[in-house]
Amino acid sequence: MDTLWQNQKLTIGAIAALIVGIMLCTVVVPETEQAVIVRVGEPVRVINRFRPNRDFGQTGAGLVFRVPFFERVVRIDKRVMAVDMERQQVLSIDQLRLEVDAFARFRIIDPVKMVRTAGTTERVAEQLQPILNSVLRQELGKRTFQSLLTAERGQAMNNIRTALDREAREYGAQVIDVRIKRADLPDGTPLESAFARMQTARQQEAATIAAQGQKAAQIIRAQAEADAAKTYAVSFGKDAGFYDFYRAMQSYDAVFSSKTGSSSIILSPDNSYLKQFRGN
Repeated sequence: MDTLWQNQKLTIGAIAALIVGIMLCTVVVPETEQAVIVRVGEPVRVINRFRPNRDFGQTGAGLVFRVPFFERVVRIDKRVMAVDMERQQVLSIDQLRLEVDAFARFRIIDPVKMVRTAGTTERVAEQLQPILNSVLRQELGKRTFQSLLTAERGQAMNNIRTALDREAREYGAQVIDVRIKRADLPDGTPLESAFARMQTARQQEAATIAAQGQKAAQIIRAQAEADAAKTYAVSFGKDAGFYDFYRAMQSYDAVFSSKTGSSSIILSPDNSYLKQFRGN
């Protein structure tokens, strides 16, 4: 072994130096990362840049060469990242203090701009957090607490996302979505008074709906009775004798078909009331 080392030490040293040189010159960029090659403080190229609708394996990830000591690699997460807003109080337009907890989802779409303005993805998240707080406070300050419980909340989220995305573009980021995890009133009197107002509003709305329903029912019933009377008048007008007979039968049924009691009615056979029993 000593003899082999003495005879081949130059070759072994050269191989070791070559391996170290290759390790210094090559960088592995996975599919989940973008890499910006920075040469003497200036970004010169991007590896595995994010492109929408591009399949994995087609974006340039893999083994990358660089000039050691002159070029460094800044790794940027290619996946969707989150920025959480610290829980804070927001004053709504109806002067209610809301406890709001929200978050935003973003990704880096311009890694060169991100490196020049922020440096790292963590720094981007730090920059977006106060902007999210400010935009959310401004948007919710234009709305009532009740609107956050309806479909109008979705429009508010779209406005917040658009405003935050406009600021995020300055850091090479794209805001994908903004969501409010919680928007509650503080415990105590404000919460109880809000519940009381909501209950009163619901009761008033229910009374209005009931009144409108009764009005509609009366209109429909009156129209139906008018249509029925018109139909009867047309049909009976075609045969007056049948109308007399029909009305007499209704009267006989009401007078003689009593299901309760044992009262008796005595009438002369010649009584005009019983004319339908005599026939023609």
